[in-house]
Amino acid sequence: MPAVTGVIGVLVVDDHAVVRRGIAAYLESAEGIEVVAEAADGERALAELARLAAQGELPQVVLMDVLMPKVDGITALKAITAKYPGVRVVVLTSFGETERVHVALQAGAAGYLLKDADPDEVAAAIRSAARGEVHLDPAVAARLTRQLVSPPMGLAALTARERTILALVAKGLSNRQIATKLSISERTARTHVSHVLTKLQLPSRTQAALFAIREGLIDAG
Repeated sequence: MPAVTGVIGVLVVDDHAVVRRGIAAYLESAEGIEVVAEAADGERALAELARLAAQGELPQVVLMDVLMPKVDGITALKAITAKYPGVRVVVLTSFGETERVHVALQAGAAGYLLKDADPDEVAAAIRSAARGEVHLDPAVAARLTRQLVSPPMGLAALTARERTILALVAKGLSNRQIATKLSISERTARTHVSHVLTKLQLPSRTQAALFAIREGLIDAG
């Protein structure tokens, strides 16, 4: 893995000004780290990166929240990794659900921290990201490990969207009707239904409907 030389430039992105300034103030005092800019949401983060890129001063790391107005963190993360592949993104958020973590990592995050992390851990995650490593909050890593050792079963195995799909299947909606209701393509609806059946290890939509009724997801009537 590449060694980190010189000062690590960081863009701090958070919609809460007090939190953002607090993070920036700490990082400014951390050895080998410099806050090159701040942004209040994903849209402004992308604008700042474009400005810095034009000046030849792209940061090595973006430290970014997930839930923000205008452009959320995951959308911004995907845009950053696509347009600036050399810039690493570390997520710093209050939400540690494994589903959110998976989405962030799949989008290209180089780290995932919770906002109750020690300041030194935030700095460590930034340094790890600059070295090309992935740093996970210990609590998040523990949840992921438990999930690998004992994967969730039944309804717990489904995402929120998949539970919605299951309920619609149980109500007798076709893939086309599901697609229309959720404003997605029929192909996407079909893929969701397939994932639901696979996760629940059910052979048919009829069995899925019976499962949903048994689990109280919809009214048997």
